[in-house]
Amino acid sequence: MADSTFDVVSRIDRQEVDNAVNQAAKEVSQRYDFRGVDASVELSGDAITLEANSSERVTAILDVLESKLIRRGVSLKALDLEGREPKASGKLYRLVAPLREGIAQETAKKITKLIRDEGPKGVRAQIQGDEVRVSSKSRDDLQTVIALLTGKEGASIDAALQFVNYR
Repeated sequence: MADSTFDVVSRIDRQEVDNAVNQAAKEVSQRYDFRGVDASVELSGDAITLEANSSERVTAILDVLESKLIRRGVSLKALDLEGREPKASGKLYRLVAPLREGIAQETAKKITKLIRDEGPKGVRAQIQGDEVRVSSKSRDDLQTVIALLTGKEGASIDAALQFVNYR
């Protein structure tokens, strides 16, 4: 009997991100508390740029953007906001939030270690570029691994995970 497999990947639906940014920009342009403060949200390439005349307003725009992303089903782990604060750029404050796609090597190692330590016996995980392939003879074991990675043990993993190519 052949092994069953699936891939653990981290991908972003660009259309949903674009829609969320457009919705956030529309809300920022219409809200009373953002009138006359040069507030804007913009998607350019692989980064989202937030601008306003104070760092508090940039943080408020970020809250609006995060709510739109959540509503559209995009994980907030896709935004790389670690250690980033709004920086003054002339008279405006700017925050650039790059989008993360693909699983970093350290994160892939963390995933394989978690599967080895906490997962069922007989499950193998191997790193293939920016994804992790998980294989086992039992499909039930693969379901257990998916539950492990989406559960509280997988919450420490700093990537938006999806499970594809389940065979």
